[in-house]
Amino acid sequence: MADHSRPGWLYGRGVSELPVLEPEEQRILGSLLEKQTTVPASYPLTANALRAACNQTSNRDPVVDFDQQTVEQTARALKERGLLRIVWSDTGRRTLKYHQILDERLGLDPDERALLTVLLLRGPQAPGELRTRTERLHAFADRGEVEACLRRMMGRPQPLVHELERQPGQQDRRWVHLLGPTPQQAVAAPPAVDRDAVIADGADLRDVRVRSSYGAIAAAYADQLTDELEALPFETWLLDRVVAHAAGQPVVEVGSGPGHITAYLADRGADAMGIDLSPAMVVEARRRFPGRSFEVGDLRLLTRPATASAWAAVLGWYSLIHLAASELPDAVAALVRPLAPGGWLVVGMHAGAEVRHLDEWFGHEVDLDFVLHEPGFVVGNVEAAGLVDIEWYVRGPLSARGETTQRLYVVARKPA
Repeated sequence: MADHSRPGWLYGRGVSELPVLEPEEQRILGSLLEKQTTVPASYPLTANALRAACNQTSNRDPVVDFDQQTVEQTARALKERGLLRIVWSDTGRRTLKYHQILDERLGLDPDERALLTVLLLRGPQAPGELRTRTERLHAFADRGEVEACLRRMMGRPQPLVHELERQPGQQDRRWVHLLGPTPQQAVAAPPAVDRDAVIADGADLRDVRVRSSYGAIAAAYADQLTDELEALPFETWLLDRVVAHAAGQPVVEVGSGPGHITAYLADRGADAMGIDLSPAMVVEARRRFPGRSFEVGDLRLLTRPATASAWAAVLGWYSLIHLAASELPDAVAALVRPLAPGGWLVVGMHAGAEVRHLDEWFGHEVDLDFVLHEPGFVVGNVEAAGLVDIEWYVRGPLSARGETTQRLYVVARKPA
């Protein structure tokens, strides 16, 4: 029988018991594991930096508000258990810093370390979510690699993870770590959202459905949206900022649809063009806004403008809303690459935690999935793409327009 009077852990691959971590201990060790990989230049963390990492509002579930005493007392307890070291800064004035050694105690491989980090920070999650949320920690080639790693962790002599039963409303089974109770297990958690389900049969087939659906509704969609900016003061304020920033240099809107956003920019002096995946939408945009530039194109293959070395601004104005979560990092990176130094990326999308499906829209049969992303996830991908001076705004739905989702807008600058 195990001796529970002392803390235990798994030394290497096969002995004894796992540490049992309270939620505060899980958050501290998870935060240290994350920051050791994502910001190595400032690791180990000071007490203030560790508190900030624990209390982040992005990439954390639940969001907490630890005070400094809680952080320091919990860190000392973890040190006594041999799961954390407290060291002195080796430069400047002497400052205490915190360094986790949980990965050493558990003998974690890099892929196992990444998954355990995210499970400690966000509780039970599906494999698709885990693949997306470990992007900055370890590059899993696909969902299958995530599942293989989870099963390896479950197959240890002392399993590190467990696969939960699928709950009503969930598209996939979730996984949970076994290092102690998680807050999500203590209360009823909302169903997990698998934002990769939209490409379950492949991204190419999803693209075919998107192109076909927008082709069917092109005229009706344009009729509905062409004058929408008249009732959207926040959006016009943001677009006017883009025009001022570009100062006559080339601007591109990817996923330009019926063309009204590109036309608005051009009418106010911007050298603007639009590209869209749907040929029918490009035809509609050219018909409604003659003299403006619209081309068929894929935002993931965005190139430089013909008249300059780079774009002064790239707008993804509700053009990323059909992408799976795992596709978003590469899509954002593709939009950033042809940006000029100092150029802006502007993203608009629906905010939320669900995937909505439409079979009918504007009186036409369609087959469209709309992926709602959490603001923290979108901002994190923009930051990971190397952009700075990030601003983000969330506004509520305008009921007079029939809106049913929150709207997220992100503005960020490419370093000079």
